[in-house]
Amino acid sequence: MLVNKRQVFVSWCMPIIEDNLTPAEAITQQKELATRVELKPLDFQPKLIGGCDISYERFSSICFSTVVVLDYETMEVVASSSVQDEMTFPYIPGLLSYRELPSIMKCWEALALKPDVLACDGQGIAHPRGLGIASHFGVLAGIPTLGIAKSVLLGEFVEPDLKKGSYSPMGHKGKTVGYALRTKDKVKPVYISAGTSMTNEDAREIALHCARGYRIPEPTRQAHLLVNRLRRGEEPIG
Repeated sequence: MLVNKRQVFVSWCMPIIEDNLTPAEAITQQKELATRVELKPLDFQPKLIGGCDISYERFSSICFSTVVVLDYETMEVVASSSVQDEMTFPYIPGLLSYRELPSIMKCWEALALKPDVLACDGQGIAHPRGLGIASHFGVLAGIPTLGIAKSVLLGEFVEPDLKKGSYSPMGHKGKTVGYALRTKDKVKPVYISAGTSMTNEDAREIALHCARGYRIPEPTRQAHLLVNRLRRGEEPIG
């Protein structure tokens, strides 16, 4: 099954790498891939959780990407993979995954130790076409995913209480597309949505479990810290 998912990734992403895919074609593909998203209860307890992030060189197409793997209970980083790459797809709101995923997938393929679930810095189904970067990655890689976003792309909500663990559903057209979740007392919430192969409730519980004293839960926080050290030349690529 995983081989088939990787074959799908190659077939969809090679045009992006070759810079031949138009935004209109990307939107058409996005709509088709969104039909493959599965919102179903996560039926196992993760032992390892991954986080991914990407950092850009200013005024350049050069990027640095990383995937980190953490022990689900201790939040200790146990593995990581990183690349320096060049982005070929333009920045277009709503099509961020087409710009970032080719590089992130290279990190994923190079990981010797794969996590059970992956948290992405961005949206899951809380996206105009239901396919944020977490959903896109999960469909292609065949892994349960969730999106942890620092800003809202889609959905209306009531501000949750100020206490850690408080949350409010994010609604769009009568459906819950995610949750605004307070991960630390009196800090701005993060915006959680299922990517695929889990429910929004699963995603919220996982994100809260991974919140260890900071606004950003550990998987994407650790990925962010590492990728910026890489960009500054403080860590070797690999």
